[in-house]
Amino acid sequence: MKAAITILVFCVAALLALGMVMLYSSSMAQVGTRYLLMQLVWCALGLGGCVAATLIDYRLLAKFWWLLFIAAAVMLALVLMPHIGVVHNHARRWFSLGRMSFQPSEFAKIALIVAVAWYGDHFQRQMGTWRKGILIPVIAIGFVLGLIFVEPDRGTTILMGAVTGTMLIVAGVRWRYIFPPVVAALAALVFSLWHDPMRTKRIFSWLHLEEHKSDVGYQAYQAMLALGSGGWTGLGLGNGRQKLEFIPEHHTDFILSIIGEELGLIATLLVVIAFLAIIICGICIAFNSRDTFGLLLGSGISFLIGYQAFINIGVVTSALPNKGLALPFISYGGSNLLMMLTCVGILLSIARQARVSDGLPARATDPEIAGAKSSA
Repeated sequence: MKAAITILVFCVAALLALGMVMLYSSSMAQVGTRYLLMQLVWCALGLGGCVAATLIDYRLLAKFWWLLFIAAAVMLALVLMPHIGVVHNHARRWFSLGRMSFQPSEFAKIALIVAVAWYGDHFQRQMGTWRKGILIPVIAIGFVLGLIFVEPDRGTTILMGAVTGTMLIVAGVRWRYIFPPVVAALAALVFSLWHDPMRTKRIFSWLHLEEHKSDVGYQAYQAMLALGSGGWTGLGLGNGRQKLEFIPEHHTDFILSIIGEELGLIATLLVVIAFLAIIICGICIAFNSRDTFGLLLGSGISFLIGYQAFINIGVVTSALPNKGLALPFISYGGSNLLMMLTCVGILLSIARQARVSDGLPARATDPEIAGAKSSA
């Protein structure tokens, strides 16, 4: 467990440091230190949230899951209202906080993971049934994801659908019950994309990148040029050319392409390895938790970080269509950084409360332990 904690903290710290360096390198020609300073503020808030989450017993979240769920739903509803939510690129996803902004869907990620973890723990003996295992949780999950979907934010909707679906499988839902709602969700997504001209063009540009490299596929094509021009060792820190307004959003969703161009393939692979290490450590912590709630909570957080990193890397390398998701701990974006660091703190709290170090069963509850002692 100590090795998992050490590797987790080291990898997160390394990605944070790399993110700050690359954020300044990618934006210094356009805005100087503005993005870096804003990211440092969010990083300080995130580290505070991480420390607080580490020191607080994660089991308190099980008592207040309903409050987090309601708060997330209310914020997601408010952001859709005119004069409250901020519109950017035809999407209404942010609250304005003066010079800063907050994206409620980032908070909803944690709230939804906590709610599903509580549900899986509370009804663990009934998760193999259709009603308790699929019908009720899918309705609750669908309600929150529906609010995110209409912002519109297809990327976060797909991400959290995958995360919560995986959590339900870990909780014990049978595969034959998972299959119908997954097929229904995919059918609804395809129908939505087919009637969304902008996203349909993105998919066609992904399938035929060379034909769309000067219009819809311009961003993805320029990212591929950046990755290719970096070679093994890169052009050198600060020497990248694609960041000079060739790649739109190069400091947010496509910052990995700047890493590949300036630091090379080796650094890019190290980033991938760091995320794999975080996922493995997170799952290790989850499976050594003292209860089922910790198992599901830790698993959900690990899947969240892993799936989001996988989608972002897939988009930058043109393995996936453009989804607009940040690269955890690296991309510019205060809301995401704050919540991701808080998630790391929750993982550390689960590790801190684990009973492996006491030589007791990983997920034994206190009454079970007491019963075992008395019978002995």
